[in-house]
Amino acid sequence: MNPYLDIILRSAAVYLFMVVALRIFGKKELSQLNTADVILILLISNSVQNAMVGSDTSLWGGLAAAAILFILNFIVKKLIYKYKFFSDIFEEKAQILIHNGKPNYKQLAHEDITHDELMEAIHEHGMENIKDVKLAILEMDGNISIISGDKTLKQTHYKRRRNRKNINRM
Repeated sequence: MNPYLDIILRSAAVYLFMVVALRIFGKKELSQLNTADVILILLISNSVQNAMVGSDTSLWGGLAAAAILFILNFIVKKLIYKYKFFSDIFEEKAQILIHNGKPNYKQLAHEDITHDELMEAIHEHGMENIKDVKLAILEMDGNISIISGDKTLKQTHYKRRRNRKNINRM
């Protein structure tokens, strides 16, 4: 077999495996990467490298593997955008976690979101109680959006981390 065709087939197989694995493990895993998540990503990339390029460790072999990954990603994004079928397969849907101050415990359990994690998201958006939340949504990217229950229904915003110099000036 042509060595570059071999790299293309191996890279495509690894790409599809990674898409399926991320789909199975869920969007919550992608929302905010911690140290362990970054280490996992680095180790996964290292572990699948040989599966993609085999014994070809040349510059051209690596570039061929990278190129096929970019091309596959481009194609998948176009298919997701154009066809609902592919969107349903590859993308998670946003999930309602709280509606009119009432938590959806079944959905929270399904997404493995603890009460503490939910409260942290509520507090980050400047609210104190679940009853104050008009709508809490687990977005496709794994972040939780919170909409307040006041009459204007504006979304709150809270910066999570500040520069120490800015805090001292206040």
